[in-house]
Amino acid sequence: MGRPSDWQPPVDGATTRKAAVLMLFGALDDVPAASAKPLVSADLDILLIERATTLTDHPGQVAFPGGGVEPDDASIMAAALREAQEETGLDPLGVDVLGLLPDVPLPISNFLVTPVLGWWSRQSPVDVVDYGESAQVFRVPVRDLLDPENRFTAVLAREGHNYKGPAFVVNGVVVWGFTAGILNYVFNDLQWAVPWDEHREIPAPI
Repeated sequence: MGRPSDWQPPVDGATTRKAAVLMLFGALDDVPAASAKPLVSADLDILLIERATTLTDHPGQVAFPGGGVEPDDASIMAAALREAQEETGLDPLGVDVLGLLPDVPLPISNFLVTPVLGWWSRQSPVDVVDYGESAQVFRVPVRDLLDPENRFTAVLAREGHNYKGPAFVVNGVVVWGFTAGILNYVFNDLQWAVPWDEHREIPAPI
């Protein structure tokens, strides 16, 4: 399904805002993977949040911690860490930044988003900091995300057209849209992905 930018058309470069999200991988917490398939190490997970349903932008969607870059942020990486701390309570000093992925346009909110890859070298407790912003904070075993039984194609019908993109059903929620596109891209790039039935379609939960 290609690079994450294939999910959305380009944004308006003259008015777009910069944003950053943190793709934080770490050693699995005390909740084991549901999948027993030996797809990747059973000890690897990633941090996600479920956005509050009351938000204006992307309400109720599963996302990486992140948000808009502020004038006081020293860098894109600093913005991603600040937003992650504000949303989940994690200690940014325990995160090793590994690098940046290419910017991804998000036209619906007019952001150009930079995914920041991180490794959680010194883990700290995480939870919802503000229920006005997030409904839950959770860690998902990467093995569960890769399991073909948890992979689908999300279909969004809008203005007479059907938009399709990768989706994951984990932790009782559907991960789709921007977040699923980034995960799909990274898993393919790392050669972690295994074949799955792209004809299994579900409606995008919007």
